[in-house]
Amino acid sequence: MKVVVNYDLCESNARCMEVAPEVFQVRSDDRLYILNENPPESLRAKVEKAVRVCPKQAISIVED
Repeated sequence: MKVVVNYDLCESNARCMEVAPEVFQVRSDDRLYILNENPPESLRAKVEKAVRVCPKQAISIVED
């Protein structure tokens, strides 16, 4: 799986980081960073939840 963020939609509100801190990080510059663009399958449930909780629907999963 590959994590994709539409930065035009993203407001960096850190909801995804609360759910999956292994994959997402909002830094002091108030920007969202993907720490692992291709997280292991063991993190799929967390990434899927991050997709669901994103208020701007800026996160998606693309299957490799």
